[in-house]
Parts: sequence; structure tokens; C-alpha cells
Amino acid sequence: MDSYSLPYTFSQRAQKLTSSTIREILKVTERPEIISFAGGLPSPKGFPVEVINKAFDRVLQNSGMSALQYGPTEGYAPLRAWVAEDLSKDGANVTPDEVLIVSGSQQALDMLGKLFIDPGSNVLVEAPSYLGALQSFSLFEPNYVAVPTDEGGLIPEALTAERAAGARFIYALPNFQNPTGLTLSLERRQALVERCAALQVPIIEDDPYGELRYAGQAQPGLLGLGRKAGATVIRLGTFSKVLAPGLRLGYIVAPKPIVSKLVQIKQATDLHTATLTQMAVYEVVKDGFLATHLPKVRDLYKEQCGYMLDAMDQHFPDTVSWTRPEGGMFIWVNLPAHIDGSQLLARAIERNVAFVPGAPFYAGPNPQANTLRLSFVTVSEEKIREGIAILGKLIKES
Repeated sequence: MDSYSLPYTFSQRAQKLTSSTIREILKVTERPEIISFAGGLPSPKGFPVEVINKAFDRVLQNSGMSALQYGPTEGYAPLRAWVAEDLSKDGANVTPDEVLIVSGSQQALDMLGKLFIDPGSNVLVEAPSYLGALQSFSLFEPNYVAVPTDEGGLIPEALTAERAAGARFIYALPNFQNPTGLTLSLERRQALVERCAALQVPIIEDDPYGELRYAGQAQPGLLGLGRKAGATVIRLGTFSKVLAPGLRLGYIVAPKPIVSKLVQIKQATDLHTATLTQMAVYEVVKDGFLATHLPKVRDLYKEQCGYMLDAMDQHFPDTVSWTRPEGGMFIWVNLPAHIDGSQLLARAIERNVAFVPGAPFYAGPNPQANTLRLSFVTVSEEKIREGIAILGKLIKES
């Protein structure tokens, strides 16, 4: 039976879906000989396996019946209270009923797309922006409006009344942005929330990497700054980068009317996030475990980042520039204008090196093809130096 006579019909929305560029590249990286700088995966060396194992055991032994039962859509109450208290340390004054537990940040993005986007709705995104968010929002057929960035990240002054007209929200990653690794300064954060308050544009603050700072000065979140400025800020957080992504546990913090509507959306999606997982994660974090665990993870990532930056300084030509992140997992590379990142990738894979070309991170019609993203946290020092040397040689040959 050929593709034109299938006994079923996909929706127009489903027919427009495309696979994630990163996921397609990761299929190649499964080959053992590939040195992969492609995946945005946290280092397994940072997974507290024994601590999580014991937490699950305690929950099942002490509260097994309730842990294996259905739970409230809003999430496990003690975990919601912990999230609220943790974020309130930043001056945001969050209450537990402003917290919704979700099955990872990717579900949060999907739910927010359902909540805000109609076909043709304007959505403001950084240029470049997180590919997973673009893929999620695109399902709802928005009209993306790119907000320019520079070496300091998103430019608040570029958020003009004309550019923001009719926008449902602006999506931003202020800390160690994916893909660039850049961090917004305090001045830009304040300018952004004040401008969004004046223009009445909600901010979706996605902060999966904020706890992974290993250099520079920590900056206050947009949530706390926004509440002082009268802006509507919806904050996304996750336990994927501070504990383990396999837990599939994240949260949304938003004003109560937004949370109430998101609860209805989640009820139609999966009823609730896994009770057992929520209870186990609360068991892990409730007594301050992250305060002793995260410094080790930060030290690991700082070391890995240092290896890659050192190798790039040694092997990349002067015609190439790149970011120097203060945290997180990514380095963004700007190539000479005539080099296409996708074409470079094809040649690199022939030499058993993989990365993510930069063009898919742009929502607009004119992506910067002479860019690429490198991730350093899951590769050994030896392989980082070997892979970067190969890339440097390929760039020089181009």
C-alpha cells in the first residue's frame, strides 16, 4: 500500500510536524566511535543514584499505597511547598498554590502553548532560541517574532511596541541560555521586565540551568524582578539538571488564574504527574541535599568547560569566535560567514565528530547558518581535545 492510499488521515497539525534536529543527530552519535558534542545531556557522573534509590525505598516502605495511587493534578503538596519556599529565597514570595508540578519542562512548554497560542498568534522568541521550545510551540502554529541578541544576550531595547504588538508572550532563558550559553545582566533583566510590564507582554522564564553556575555573580530571577515591576512572569523549573532527567519532573510557577487554567489542561493531558516520583524527589531534597550535591556538579561542569575552551583557544582559527559561559552546558560558535554549519557537520561526521548546527535554533526565515552549538559535559577530556582538534582542522580547511 503506497503512502497515498493509507486507511487513515493525519490531522493537518500532525502532517506539519518535523523531527527534532538534535534527536536526528543523536541517532548518529549512538555509534561508539563518534565524539559527540551534540546532545544537551547532563553528565551521568552527577546523578546521585544511591540517594535516589534510598529515597524510593523509603517512600515505598512508609507510604507505598499512597505513592502508587492517583494524585492531585496540581502535584504533591509537600513538593509544591518546597518549590515555593526555594524560589521565595530570591525575593519572589511564591505561594504553593502558584506551583504546578509537571512531567518535565517539555510538558510545561506544550501546556503553555495550548494555553496561549492560536494559529497566527504572535510569539516573541530570542534569536537564537531553545530548539525544544520552538518545536513545541510550532505545533500550535504561531507567528514567531524574533527579538535580536548580541554578546550580552537578549536586547531589551529591541522589544519595541511595534515588535511586541499582539504578542501572547515572550519566551526567554536568562541563565546560560540554550544554545548560546549567555547570561542576561541585572540591568538587562530589569529593563526586560519593566518593558514587558509596560507593554503587557507575559514573560515565560525558562531556567533549567540556573543552579549550574560555576563562574561570575548569580543574578536574580525574572520572576522576582517581574513581580516588583508589575510584569506577568511564568517561571519554568526542572529537576532534570540538578538530579536526573530520567525522573521527568519539573514545575511551573505562575499567577493563580494561569495555574488554574493549566490544571484543566493537564487534567486532559495526563491527569497528574507520577505520584511516586514526586514523593521520592521530595524525600531527596527536603533536608537540603542539593546544597551539598550541586557544588560537586558545578565543579565537574566547570572542569569540562575549561577543557573545551582551552582546546578551542589552541585549535580554532582567529576568524572564529565563541561564547565563554559562566554556567550551564553549552558553547556557541560563530564561524566565518561563508561556512555553513550543516555542511560542516556532514564533513565532521565523516571524521567521527558530531555537534548541532546553529540554523535550527532560529525561528525566523533568515537563520544564521554560520553557527553551531557545542556541549561539553558528557565527553572525556581526551575526547574533547581530540574532537576540537578535528573541528579546528575542518574549519581551517573551509
